[in-house]
Amino acid sequence: MHHTSPDSRAQHEASRAGDRTVRVLLVDDQELVRAGFRIILESAVGLEVVGEAGDGAAAVELARTTRPDVVVMDIEMPGVDGLEATRRILAESPDGGPAVLVLTTFGRGEYLFAALRAGASGFLLKTAGPEDLIDAVAVVHRGDALLAPELTRTVVARALADPARPVLVPSPRLRLLTEREREVLDQLAGGASNAEIARALYLGEATVKTHVSNVLGKLELRDRTAAVVFAYENGVVVPGADPA
Repeated sequence: MHHTSPDSRAQHEASRAGDRTVRVLLVDDQELVRAGFRIILESAVGLEVVGEAGDGAAAVELARTTRPDVVVMDIEMPGVDGLEATRRILAESPDGGPAVLVLTTFGRGEYLFAALRAGASGFLLKTAGPEDLIDAVAVVHRGDALLAPELTRTVVARALADPARPVLVPSPRLRLLTEREREVLDQLAGGASNAEIARALYLGEATVKTHVSNVLGKLELRDRTAAVVFAYENGVVVPGADPA
């Protein structure tokens, strides 16, 4: 029997992202940072760097020509920043576009929330290790796990806690959810994994996976990160309160 060593965990995680190679576009205004990321990603099974861009405008153009599965996107860049680049890339992709993984130092909560609203699938701290980067790319590509749920919840809650914000008017799409699906959405808002949802709701993981898929489909959301944003914006979770 073949045994997987702990050191190869991230590579196997990346290879499980799909049967074909995951195509990655790197976007950062620092060439040395991009070079380091390229070395890390291309050391993993099932990942291929198909392009590099030093600013948002170049990233949009490269996304058109290389059609990546995942964009590793720095936010703060001169000219067209990562926020605007994310918005343009996803707006120009009729099939939903690539998953966007935002690199952050966690100092700009409102900026990061805006990136989520633009369609970014998750965050990765720039202090993360090589295996974290490999795992993060695999995670956002699959779309079946939430990156850094504590970071995401904090960013979303802080951005929505402004008392000057208008009163929330819940989306009519919420009415499409069954009672069980609403419970699953509550759990998603808390950043729970499928296994954690299964334990909390006394369900099998296969059943949870089906419920999650139904929730995302009915609410027209691309992934679990978008579900967190939706839950806060539509009053499913109150800013400053602990999600169920």
